[in-house]
Amino acid sequence: MSTHVKVLAALFLGFGALGRAILGFTGLALTLSLLLASAPAIICGWGLLKFRPWARILAIVLGAVSLVAFPYGTVFGVYTLWVLLSKQTEAVFEPPTTSEPKTTSGVVSK
Repeated sequence: MSTHVKVLAALFLGFGALGRAILGFTGLALTLSLLLASAPAIICGWGLLKFRPWARILAIVLGAVSLVAFPYGTVFGVYTLWVLLSKQTEAVFEPPTTSEPKTTSGVVSK
């Protein structure tokens, strides 16, 4: 019977070690998937702070996707679309227009 106890002990040790490995792998996979899912939002937030036109488009897409995450994602998505699809906000993200100097016969006047 002592042999069976040793086999049982080895099985417990093996399954315990396997459980730790699976937990470690699962934790790593979960961490990486959360980082990958969060990266677009972080990049989008940075771009919105800098008023980059591409960030507005990305935020509209992310806001539309978040609509399905009821209830908080829906509220966030509706607010995102309401803010970023308004005409006033669209004007904020347009690049500034530069007026070119008037030229007469190829000579720039001041």
